Amino acid sequence: MALPKIHHDPKWARANTLFPTSGNGADVALLGVPACETALSPTSAHLTPDAIRTALARYSTYSSSHDVDLRDLDLLDLGDVDSPDGDEGEFRVASAVSKVRSNHKLLIAMGGDNSITFSVARGLWPALSDVGLITLDAHLDLRDGYSNGSPVWRLIQAGMLGRNIVQIGISDFANSREYFARAKDSGIHVVTRDVLRKRPIADVMAEALNIAGGGEVYVDLDVDVCDRAVAPACPASVPGGITADELRQFAFLAGADARVRALDITEIDPLNDAPDERTIRLGALLVLEAASGVALR
Repeated sequence: MALPKIHHDPKWARANTLFPTSGNGADVALLGVPACETALSPTSAHLTPDAIRTALARYSTYSSSHDVDLRDLDLLDLGDVDSPDGDEGEFRVASAVSKVRSNHKLLIAMGGDNSITFSVARGLWPALSDVGLITLDAHLDLRDGYSNGSPVWRLIQAGMLGRNIVQIGISDFANSREYFARAKDSGIHVVTRDVLRKRPIADVMAEALNIAGGGEVYVDLDVDVCDRAVAPACPASVPGGITADELRQFAFLAGADARVRALDITEIDPLNDAPDERTIRLGALLVLEAASGVALR
């Protein structure tokens, strides 16, 4: 994705300048995980990490709401994991993230499809029983098999406890009765889209962190949780999902909590975005919102 020629103003720093590609420890580290081969719907999500990096140039480094300038943080771009799909790809992801928790306060993994939620979490925490998971997603992702529809079920099978999982924004007519029964039987706390309409975002996230946050927490921001008008680049987004502003609030609140050590941004296909690139632009803003949260820890 190429930006048109942009105006240069020395007093208006652009967010794409925030992330050097070399360094050691940092407050926030970006990592591209361009997985796409097992997606249930055809996708070019492998193009998303670079598309988000490019879109960062559209934004400044300053959050006026929180009086945070991200230039005051230590930030780092770790590049992309090569060929992250399949068993060998998951091994490469694990190798890429193995030292992240000791070197950085927050990892932001840019997918790729939602299969990366399993590979990144599994690589960060070889023992998953004390790890919590919060998903923002229209879907439960409890399918059998190995796909972008199965990462939560795979994490449970690998040792994550269902009682440490909260799934927010789950949509009507986007899941089956059988998989809802699996969520209930596994002890997962589900906050449906209908329930979410009636509760403040901050309250929902505080509750989710209390449920998931006995130890460290991973947050999955599957952008198809948003209304399809907001996220046309997400193959499985549905009309009636949450707003861009609501997802931005969740990203900020995740970044602000020290228990959250990693989050991912998934399910965006840049080739299917609207001409104004609204979904990719939202993905870039999610990076900045999460980083702003870290600044206030």
